[in-house]
Amino acid sequence: MTAYSVLMPFLPRRPEQLLPYAALVEWTDAHRLWQGQAMLVEPFQGFASAAGAGFRVPTGLGVTLMPLRHPYEAAHQVRSLALATGESVVAGFGPGGKSFQRGLLGEPYASPLTAAREYLTIMRGLLSGQAVDMKGEYFSCHAGMGPAVAPRIDLGLGVLRPGMARLAGEIADAAITWLTPASYLEGTVLPAMREGAGTAGRGTPRLTAIVPVALDRPGREPSDMVIASNATHMKAPHYIDMLRQAGIDISGLELPAAAKRMIDGGAFVHGDIDRVVEQLDTYRKAGVEEIILNLTGVFNVHGQNAVMDDLKTILSAVSR
Repeated sequence: MTAYSVLMPFLPRRPEQLLPYAALVEWTDAHRLWQGQAMLVEPFQGFASAAGAGFRVPTGLGVTLMPLRHPYEAAHQVRSLALATGESVVAGFGPGGKSFQRGLLGEPYASPLTAAREYLTIMRGLLSGQAVDMKGEYFSCHAGMGPAVAPRIDLGLGVLRPGMARLAGEIADAAITWLTPASYLEGTVLPAMREGAGTAGRGTPRLTAIVPVALDRPGREPSDMVIASNATHMKAPHYIDMLRQAGIDISGLELPAAAKRMIDGGAFVHGDIDRVVEQLDTYRKAGVEEIILNLTGVFNVHGQNAVMDDLKTILSAVSR
């Protein structure tokens, strides 16, 4: 059965801003509370603070960026979060953009796939209680972590293209996608994951999709919410290419026209509740095991109360 989870629709400036969303996960059928990388309140600390306030819920990071920390520190943060919440953690990692890599590391990874492989390999060894003795091209570790009984920790990779999907199939517990239509997941991402899993002689890991969504309500212009949620991605060459492969060609279009095409093509889920449930079900049919509801566009245009109304309506409908 496909699980439905909630993405924090903004970057918190204070830890208490997470509490309504943690409460929503605790009091509804939502499976997990997710957050992407934040440069304000760090997600590890924000989730731990919510746990300290009494909301101990399963959490997910989708995704945090590898240049920010050594894999030993990442493993320590993830295990600390699992211990603090007493709940499972899905920790997704990605290399970030080339400019971000250059800004922190001096130069970008010549091979992001190699960097990601080394990163997760070291983390997995540390979290399993092994002493890691590895010298890599980008990351090395000759140490171990003290043993501790902790809730389940799964390691994920942020996936957009087939190369990272194959790597996720080889070494990750989950592939985590952003803005990827169901047709692209079914036709491109999942086959690459299966190929990688076959190479490694293991089962195919979970496919987790962060899906932008909004309900059709009076006074809302759908394209405004698409742009408010995804304007940066709509200009990025790798996302434009991915959408083109999914049959949604937005290259050369102004943002409002591109937004309409994304809605029509299913990259942004929008409509009345029956239509939204129908579109979300295409992700289940495509092989997605966890759908993360991303209402960033609703938050940025209409505010938190509108987000909560939409989330409660959608979660109630998909749990029937």
